[in-house]
Amino acid sequence: MNPAMDDINLIQQAQRHHLVPVVRELGEEIDLEIVAGDDKASFANSTLIVVTPPEPPSSDEHDDGKSLIGSELPNEELDVTKNQPVKRKKKVVKRWREEWADTYKWAYVDVKEGTARIFCSICREFGRKHRRNPYGNEGSRNMQMSALEEHNNSLLHKEAVRLQLASKDKAVVEKPIHVKALMSKTAGSIVEAALKSDPHEVEYIQAVQEIVHALERVIAKNSVYVNMLERLLEPERTIIFRVPWADDRGDTHVNRGFRVQFSQALGPCRGGLRFHPSVNLSICKFLGIEQTFKNALLPYKLGGAAGGSDFDPKGKSDSEVMRFCQSFMNESYRYLGLDKDLPSEEMGVGTREMGYLFGQYRRLAGHFQGSFTGPRIFWSGSSLRTEATGYGLVFFAQLILADMNRELKGLRCVVSGSGKITLHVLEKLIAYGAIPVAVSDSKGYLVDDDGFDYMKISFLREIKSQQRSLRDYSKTYARSKYYDEAKPWSERCDVAFPCATQNEIDQADAVNLVNSGCRLLIEGSNMPCTPEALDVLRKSNVLIAPAMAAGAGGDVAGELELNHEYNLLNWSPEDFESKLQEAMKQIYQRALKAATDFGYQKESPEALGYGAAISAFLTIAKAMTDQGCV
Repeated sequence: MNPAMDDINLIQQAQRHHLVPVVRELGEEIDLEIVAGDDKASFANSTLIVVTPPEPPSSDEHDDGKSLIGSELPNEELDVTKNQPVKRKKKVVKRWREEWADTYKWAYVDVKEGTARIFCSICREFGRKHRRNPYGNEGSRNMQMSALEEHNNSLLHKEAVRLQLASKDKAVVEKPIHVKALMSKTAGSIVEAALKSDPHEVEYIQAVQEIVHALERVIAKNSVYVNMLERLLEPERTIIFRVPWADDRGDTHVNRGFRVQFSQALGPCRGGLRFHPSVNLSICKFLGIEQTFKNALLPYKLGGAAGGSDFDPKGKSDSEVMRFCQSFMNESYRYLGLDKDLPSEEMGVGTREMGYLFGQYRRLAGHFQGSFTGPRIFWSGSSLRTEATGYGLVFFAQLILADMNRELKGLRCVVSGSGKITLHVLEKLIAYGAIPVAVSDSKGYLVDDDGFDYMKISFLREIKSQQRSLRDYSKTYARSKYYDEAKPWSERCDVAFPCATQNEIDQADAVNLVNSGCRLLIEGSNMPCTPEALDVLRKSNVLIAPAMAAGAGGDVAGELELNHEYNLLNWSPEDFESKLQEAMKQIYQRALKAATDFGYQKESPEALGYGAAISAFLTIAKAMTDQGCV
């Protein structure tokens, strides 16, 4: 038997049996029927549970007593149990304790050779430990917990857990592609072509649909743009390569690296690198096309690119991250350069990773051309590079509110994520007098109705630097609350800043946002809303500021840094912030002008999103026209 198939079957069986609940509510009493011969050496070969119809409770028994096993066996299997010899039985009644809850979670009931048995839902084994452990055959709580520890420390169980976790990390989930109705057949044909070429790239198809929707009126006005858009949606260059590296124990691993250079029609590529287990070609392409449009809105002439790897830097030592980054650069350096492509920070790539990447690039390229568009190796240049994206989001929100004769002061704001962008958004919101009340991480979200202040932000930064949970914040600030496995979009707010990852707001979240009073959404992450969520928000007249416009602050800062180095200018933080505000204002005005030029009302929810895409595309299209079919 193929070991890999055994592992897959093991996991599928465990997941299937998870649907058979064994655990009742805490505090509930349970009646157990235990056969004789509990302590016999041949226990594993004997019948584990005999299923019998439930008996009516006697007067001396608790009224709420229930049978632990909720599933019933087929008639044939019941017949098998009836034919078995009668065995001495005893009844055990126990009240659950909260500290025992974890003991029962991995148990399930299945029928093996006509007999119902209790199995471990991870390793699918049954026997002495598994029986004594979840069902308390020994009356002592200490003996139950020691049996649980004995089982969990067994090599078989540890290997099963490892395989199960690896399967969860690498599992490929089939996600449906939401195809939206288009006004014109021409626009629909472009989406159909993308679906035919890349049917499994869900995130990229989603980004293509949003772009085509935004450009429908442009395409209808000039048919020449149809061919240009088709060419633009196909990357100029897609590089996929393996990244082998060794951990601190000497064990070798291999990850997959990507770099997608979408368009150099306007100039050399700029775009982020993302290190995260979810990274694949679809995500890199969607990030690349978003970056291409974002760079076209900047006051600089730049192309767009994106890339990364499914490597997870969390929990890795500095030496392991260094070896991975050096291996990543060994293959990708030949496609990079100041006049080709310079990478920048993205999810999972920070100061440490950028430093290692640049060091290996300098060594391989044989010259020191400055740095990538990220924090400076020698910490020269702008002091606001890492803050620029977060600050730019708040500047953009302030521009929108100013046109509505309003300001951020006093408005409740909800921000998702808890990384660098989120913390800098909080800082600038406080500076403008807003009241940020919520942040989130991958496990849940934290809400502080008193609002965050600079001291609280400093504490949040300390928590994240130590890779601790946001739950620790509520231990210090008692009026705050941390919610497990939840998102912050149901909290009352005026402005929302999704800054975590793509598709973090689904249809239900959008409904919660509308009901919570949100009227302005500033996209900090690329494509944070699903298509269904966008439909809900737009129909509810929630104004949406697209990431390709509102999130351009980091790209502006990167180019200012490069200009600083070559022009030997000395920007102060105040000068830099002023330059950033001016650049965000230009982007905002360009998006509004393009929207009004093509008939979108300034107050309409889609005006900024469609206007930004139209302005960016027309800029790229002009360059493509001048350069011919290349």
